[in-house]
Amino acid sequence: MVSIGYFLSCEEFGPRQLVRQARLAEQAGFERLWISDHYHPWNDAQGNSPFVWSVIGALSEVTALPISTAVTCPTVRIHPALVAQAAATAGVQCEGRFVLGVGSGEALNEHILGHRWPPAAVRLQMLEEAIGVIRELHTGREVSHHGRHYTVENARIYTRPEQRVPIYVAGFGPRATRLAGRLGDGYCTAKPDRDMVQLFRSSGGGDKPVQGGMKVCWADSQDVGLETAHRLWANELLPGPLPSTLPRPQDFEQASSLVSKEAVGQQIAYGPNPERHLVAVWKYVDAGFDEVYVQQIGHNQEGFFNAWADKVLPELR
Repeated sequence: MVSIGYFLSCEEFGPRQLVRQARLAEQAGFERLWISDHYHPWNDAQGNSPFVWSVIGALSEVTALPISTAVTCPTVRIHPALVAQAAATAGVQCEGRFVLGVGSGEALNEHILGHRWPPAAVRLQMLEEAIGVIRELHTGREVSHHGRHYTVENARIYTRPEQRVPIYVAGFGPRATRLAGRLGDGYCTAKPDRDMVQLFRSSGGGDKPVQGGMKVCWADSQDVGLETAHRLWANELLPGPLPSTLPRPQDFEQASSLVSKEAVGQQIAYGPNPERHLVAVWKYVDAGFDEVYVQQIGHNQEGFFNAWADKVLPELR
């Protein structure tokens, strides 16, 4: 059976709101949590960007649900040695229920220190080296590493969970998905793409967990749901390399102005019809996902959790 989790959006909500949503998710019957890791939101209308590691610490005190980052970029903005320490601490706080999801990142978040934003092939090389650094540090041994992209000298992490923190790798195209199959303890993506799931499994992923994220906008009417989804998350439909290369929220706003409401409505389930939301989830189930994480767009959080607890989640069990 697929496990249904809730996707906490650090782009759209502040830290206290996210903690409250985690409580509501657990009460409604969601089984796990995803949380995004951003320095900027995708656009100013979303309006938030709390530091994810502070939020995870707070979440660990109010919920017993497993938590995964979706996803952390351990290559440019934050050195992998620091990500290793943060993930180890989160593993202790969550009592072993923490997964470090990693990916090659977006310029939106990673360019802020003025470093060159590398092409995709180089970013994947950096990600592979970073994963190796993190795993070596998670052994608890003193580590010195002089690699192509990273240097670590005499580093040792003392606060670690009893079991090693799993590292899941994000992939949205063939190269990243093959890397996830080769290196990841699991795979995470944001589209119900059966071909990518099968590529992950055939590239070494085998029967390891596959996580997928999706967005919905539960609302009292179809019109309100579609308007809210389009206003806040039209960026979800930007094609090609734009999501990983545009540097500012303003740039995403300008590009997203070309995305129509109709296009958003074809990709994101919206409105008060439970069947529409169920169909969206079943696309992931049919594609072979093990875990599906659902994000409610907008501020009608209580309405979403009540409706899903009564009308959607029971149909998925």
